[in-house]
Amino acid sequence: MEEDIKQCIQVLRDGGIILYPTDTIWGIGCDATNAEAVKKIYKLKQRADNKALIVLLDSVQHLDHYVIDVPEMAKELLDVAVKPLTIIYEGAFNVAKELLGENDSVGIRIPHEEFSQQLCERFGKPIVSTSANVSGQPAPLTFAEIGDDIKQAVDYVVKYRQDETASHQASNIILLRSDGTFKIIR
Repeated sequence: MEEDIKQCIQVLRDGGIILYPTDTIWGIGCDATNAEAVKKIYKLKQRADNKALIVLLDSVQHLDHYVIDVPEMAKELLDVAVKPLTIIYEGAFNVAKELLGENDSVGIRIPHEEFSQQLCERFGKPIVSTSANVSGQPAPLTFAEIGDDIKQAVDYVVKYRQDETASHQASNIILLRSDGTFKIIR
């Protein structure tokens, strides 16, 4: 795991793309503050650039570095969530505008799985996390289900957890507005 994290950090700093395990499914990632790297992911996934991407962040304490107004309810939801939870916040900043949605919104998940949590913490910036598939195709639930086209198109493939056979699921997603109202997306 240690060598994978070191390699990932170098690739992320160089503007590259990684294929890595997260607290949900395997993800394609890059430095979420690097516009050119984000564009590479859209191209790789053949995804419309008006569809926002999710990012991983190391801790609740760093949300205010990327969201103008973090509703108090966000911290409460994250405290009680039993499954991985992505919260979409309005008014994002300090991230590549290419990954933002409507109202400059961004989906942020704080992972509690060892690899992705340590990677986020040690990289020190948010990391894009989008499913390891071409848009429109089923999201792979294990490393073995990831297509060779994706594996060959990234700059680094993490070795850690490749042999796992247990399938994981995508996170729950909630849109949380600045006024505290919310909408369950998934």
